[in-house]
Amino acid sequence: MPRYVVLHHQTPPEFGRPTHWDLMLESGGVLRTWALAEAPQPGKVVEAMRLPDHRLDYLEYEGPVSGNRGVVSRWDAGEYQIARETADEFVIVLSGRRLQGEAVLRRCEPRDEEHQRWMFCLSTSAEACWNEGGDVSSESSVRPAR
Repeated sequence: MPRYVVLHHQTPPEFGRPTHWDLMLESGGVLRTWALAEAPQPGKVVEAMRLPDHRLDYLEYEGPVSGNRGVVSRWDAGEYQIARETADEFVIVLSGRRLQGEAVLRRCEPRDEEHQRWMFCLSTSAEACWNEGGDVSSESSVRPAR
């Protein structure tokens, strides 16, 4: 099974992005990466930003990030399986030390290459994080794409 890691990325004030958690999924020789605004928790919808793919080295790396971009520490790691993947939704099953169960990444509107905003939720089922109307169940004003 492919591996994943969640790194707590503590950033300096001049970095331009607040401290966040990097969700990195091993895929095709790289790590598909999303910056999560908060630590993942079951049932909590968290804003996520799709980042460029990262090197596989980050599966095992902890320490300073080049270019004075802060420090990363391993928050969780394990294996995952893809349950479903479309252009706007990525459903995976995580099996890690902290994170267990189904996780959903949904692209937010607008859906173009310039806007890489997503929402992340860890749950016992893909739909448990979103209500019937497609709104996120948190206070966020960001709507997932449908």
